[in-house]
Amino acid sequence: MQRIVVLAGGVGGARFLRGLRSAVPEAEITVIGNTGDDIHLFGLKVCPDLDTVMYTLGGGINEAQGWGRADESFTVKEELAAYGVGPEWFGLGDRDFATHIVRTQMLAAGYPLSEVTEALCARWRPGVRLLPMTDDRVETHVAVDLDGERKAVHFQEYWVRLRASVDAHAVVPVGAEQATPAPGVLDAIAAADVVLFPPSNPVVSVGTILAVPGVREAIAEAGVPVIGLSPIVGDAPVHGMADKMLAAIGVRSTAAAVAQHYGSGLLDGWLVDTTDAATVREVEEAGIRCVAVPLMMTSEEATARMADEALALAAEVGA
Repeated sequence: MQRIVVLAGGVGGARFLRGLRSAVPEAEITVIGNTGDDIHLFGLKVCPDLDTVMYTLGGGINEAQGWGRADESFTVKEELAAYGVGPEWFGLGDRDFATHIVRTQMLAAGYPLSEVTEALCARWRPGVRLLPMTDDRVETHVAVDLDGERKAVHFQEYWVRLRASVDAHAVVPVGAEQATPAPGVLDAIAAADVVLFPPSNPVVSVGTILAVPGVREAIAEAGVPVIGLSPIVGDAPVHGMADKMLAAIGVRSTAAAVAQHYGSGLLDGWLVDTTDAATVREVEEAGIRCVAVPLMMTSEEATARMADEALALAAEVGA
């Protein structure tokens, strides 16, 4: 049985995982999920990326927006607003609230996030093993200029409230340096046949996972093919605002620049979209095998073909 480890953020990572699961239904897939987007709201622990993976693979996602629950209502949010309790800019639905209540209760009872995530997945049966990158608290903050001064805001505030409308000057995964990988993370990497970086945000999704001490080193030393899929197509992010985050760390918003950012010491292979076929030589000159294939996740079938291409490239570089 092929053992695959995937580093996943939110919408892009979850949709890629659905295609991967379809492409290799017999594979043992372990997902290391980003928890840098986690935030405490209304006294509850919210894990947006873990939940997006769980809901997407479990059949409960709002397909139109790629996050949140299907058939959602917002009565609790409206009642909180009536009491003047905020923040109003972050909309949690009633069904979603239930997940966060259960998670928060279990954490308060002393269970680590990894065990809580396993318990939540027992309901959703995502068909993969979902591990948080760490049980420790890590929150991604973004430095921006607001009201004439430099401020650090939570990534969720930057993306949801500000809608990435101002430039990001720095991205800091607060707490990452002191964090340790969650139980099972390093073991899964060591036992993997291939490691995949899906088309997730390279800075605040995959990058945050790699910021946890020991994770990057474990992947580099695993001795198995590490293959990434570009989240940049035609010099623009397919989804989200990877360009804003890349600019904050001084990386150009191109498929080749993202590959070079990860580096040949980590990546063995890189898939770019056919639109960016001209960048293949630039990536290969950086010591990373590169192939141009269609990378638009327009359907589960198209995404499964992307996954097949990634695994084929893994077989090639691992031969």
